[in-house]
Amino acid sequence: MGYYKYIGETYRNIKRRINRPENKDLRDLVMARKKAWRKGPSVARVEKPTRIDRARSYGYKAKQGFVVVRSRIRRGGMRRSRPTAGRKPKRMGIHKITPRKSIQRIAEERTQRKFPNLEVLGSYWLWEDGQYKWFEVVMVDPNHSVIRSDKDVNWICEKQHRRRAFRGLTPAGRKGRGLTRKGKGAEKVRPSLRSKGRLAK
Repeated sequence: MGYYKYIGETYRNIKRRINRPENKDLRDLVMARKKAWRKGPSVARVEKPTRIDRARSYGYKAKQGFVVVRSRIRRGGMRRSRPTAGRKPKRMGIHKITPRKSIQRIAEERTQRKFPNLEVLGSYWLWEDGQYKWFEVVMVDPNHSVIRSDKDVNWICEKQHRRRAFRGLTPAGRKGRGLTRKGKGAEKVRPSLRSKGRLAK
């Protein structure tokens, strides 16, 4: 089993595994990181990825032009205010009001706004608790000479990939648009959610 596969095994069911007595060191490491992440800024650039296997799956390389950013997003619904006029609790319209985009997509968009000169390659889940979710976003500088000369990633330097996080072109965005679905039930998702009489969602 290769190095990246061992890292993937470490993160598989990690929230359940850290409560076992034999994984005390792993639990201490995770809790110490979480305390530091909660005190830090919501969007923070990091020196190297925490999950190198997931970062490499999106094309990350330890070279100039690649940037990894940790993003923190609060969990829960849309925090709608309670109406002042009288009505049945069922008709209040404050519970189960959720955004149409996933929290991961919102994390990518906030990171894109923080670093407007970079483009998002992809993102992956890092940790979550009762209040927040953390994601690491892999970004790249399309104007860097090292990126332009790298045949594996220089496709992002073309103009049709600008601001791709806002257009649902990242892996998380494509999943939210329903484009990763195959087989029965996926007939209406192309070319877009608005096509086919808006029946895709």
